[in-house]
Amino acid sequence: MVYRSDVVGSLLRPDYLKEARQQYDSGLLTPAEFKRIEDRAVDEAIRLQEEAGLDVVTDGEQRRLTFFGHFLEAFEGFDLTGGVEVTFRDEEGHEMRFRRPAVIAKLRWRRNMCAEEFAYVRSRTTRPAKVTIPSTEQAAAYWDPERSAGAYPTVEQYLADVVDLLRREIEELYRLGCTYVQFDAPQYAALLDPVIREAYRLRGLDPDRMVDLAVELDNAVIDGFDRRGMVFGLHICRGNNQSMFYASGGYEPIAEKVFARSRFHRFLLEYDDERSGDFEPLRHVPEDRVVVLGLVSTKRMRLESEEELVRRLREAVRCVPLERLAISPQCGFASTWPGNRVTADVQRQKLELVARVARTVWG
Repeated sequence: MVYRSDVVGSLLRPDYLKEARQQYDSGLLTPAEFKRIEDRAVDEAIRLQEEAGLDVVTDGEQRRLTFFGHFLEAFEGFDLTGGVEVTFRDEEGHEMRFRRPAVIAKLRWRRNMCAEEFAYVRSRTTRPAKVTIPSTEQAAAYWDPERSAGAYPTVEQYLADVVDLLRREIEELYRLGCTYVQFDAPQYAALLDPVIREAYRLRGLDPDRMVDLAVELDNAVIDGFDRRGMVFGLHICRGNNQSMFYASGGYEPIAEKVFARSRFHRFLLEYDDERSGDFEPLRHVPEDRVVVLGLVSTKRMRLESEEELVRRLREAVRCVPLERLAISPQCGFASTWPGNRVTADVQRQKLELVARVARTVWG
């Protein structure tokens, strides 16, 4: 099955879900009461994607506080706000600082990350459903040389445990019938941004070696499952937090290693503006892989035209044949709980646009 219209993962949370979360956190709702409200939000997210005409659906990540929140909740060992500070910004010069988690103790399995999400969405749709998990490179960002050293003296020791836990998760997803898993890897953007790459060098870290390690570990997570009929996608964006980003730069610094050496079947790539560079790095994508072009912005209210999206797809054909292309939004609409600065109506129109362009181009 070739999925021509895809979705990255998260959708805007409805106001009633945000209010219910506050009540639940305050002890005013029982877990059973809150789950019924979560289920309603997931039902609506699935229906939105189906009515838009998308080939693939998710649960909209309605049960998560952030795109990586289920990772932190499933495994013990993290200080949720004890890591390094990351600055997000927008084109108008506004900035927002976010403190990453930090691993401070040996990781211990607490519960499955995605089992509830997938089992529920599978029961609510007949369309292919996928789940999203953090890539090993994203998890690597939670290792701090000072705060983590007591539990894991080296980042490699920490990531060895991450690989084992992610494989355990995928094994359960496979048992439940999941056939499509997406690795979210915005941290790869740090390895293509010239300013951030130089900052890594000043800290004594080699960005190219970091890419090598990330590809090696992601392949280790996938190994074996890709031969069981599961499809794996890699999503790369440059940060997505309330319509802000943290990195810029084309894919060339990581293209040869990530595209050519990793075992992912689908590359879901942010390509909605000039920060993503041109399509030339796609020449490194092997002939048996699919490139999902994230041409529709989830950060801006402006609705792209069908004509401009078709034109950009035609431009990409110079590097990747049309039969190996697909289309999606460039990222989630709500990678963090507050969501991006778009309305629910614009979100719907953008999802419909993705599906419509896919039908126009591929039939």
